[in-house]
Amino acid sequence: INLPRLGIKHGILDGKKADMKGFYEELGNIMDMVKDQLLERFEVQCSKHNYNFPFLLGQGVWTNGEKLKPTDRLRKVWKHGTLSTGFIGLAECLKALTGKHHGESDEMEKLGLEIISFMRKKCDEYALKYNLNFACLATPAEGLSGRFTGIDRAIYGKIKGVTDREYY
Repeated sequence: INLPRLGIKHGILDGKKADMKGFYEELGNIMDMVKDQLLERFEVQCSKHNYNFPFLLGQGVWTNGEKLKPTDRLRKVWKHGTLSTGFIGLAECLKALTGKHHGESDEMEKLGLEIISFMRKKCDEYALKYNLNFACLATPAEGLSGRFTGIDRAIYGKIKGVTDREYY
């Protein structure tokens, strides 16, 4: 999830006050979309058979993998995996929302923790609802961090502390 873009869209640019309600609504909607995409991919993978992955499943890496017959579907193995929602750019997001990042003020550190807690709580709700392992993690996203910055700079221009570098 590109947090800086949400910060730009709902932040203090053009002298307006940060729209935190709109920020959290959009973040929640994006997380729901990511969850749906993860579940769709999970179901596709679960529809495969043990014989589709003879090397991977023959190495004893996955819990219950050794119990599968060649024609068994993979749900009983894949259910032990993780459905991960990654995010990048918390510092730049806070900078766009408020003008400061989490290293510049205790208040921004608190807001950063609130944003991540919101995301973690959503993943916990998904885990309970679907009985699967949903995770929320900061990711270096080496390829995306520069790509997102370039796209956001093209859309919103060069924003000091947000889009003025080559990566988030």
